[in-house]
Amino acid sequence: MKRIVIFASGSGSNAENLIKFFHNSDNVSVIQVLTNNPHAKVLDRCKILKVSALSFNRIAFSKSEDVLNILKAAKPDLIVLAGFLWKFPKFILNEFENKVINIHPALLPKYGGKGMYGMHVHEAVVANRETETGITIHYVNENYDEGAIIFQTTCEVLPSDSAVDVASKIHELEMTNFPKVVNKLLNE
Repeated sequence: MKRIVIFASGSGSNAENLIKFFHNSDNVSVIQVLTNNPHAKVLDRCKILKVSALSFNRIAFSKSEDVLNILKAAKPDLIVLAGFLWKFPKFILNEFENKVINIHPALLPKYGGKGMYGMHVHEAVVANRETETGITIHYVNENYDEGAIIFQTTCEVLPSDSAVDVASKIHELEMTNFPKVVNKLLNE
């Protein structure tokens, strides 16, 4: 059985989608969700979905080995960042080399880097009058949004689209593609 640990910071819609996608799988399981936000809606989603979930602070994540030890005990085949906003510490990445992936709501390398997440990305896409945007699934390295690209797909941005419209299109791409890409990575 392949094991996934998800990191999320907010609502957890991508985490929930992954959990549900693999719920009846014979060979892949989401075994745990970790969050840096003790008030994140993802914790409520995990309670309903009966998936172990823990919150942690910055010290446990990057100044001690607490989160690293949780991950070592979990033995994940893949660590999936689904709306997780903190930069991953190098010592965790070294322990789980090429096993940490992220989803980004734009076509990297455009609209990536510190501070480029969620509506900030969609507002920038609209402000720059882009005609297309999309999602990028990529490996995580020590820099925001600079790891090797695994998958990208696009959607049209109409001149009349607001940032909210773009967010809706991106959410649809995420829901459709993220679980399939994760499944493919684990089963290659």
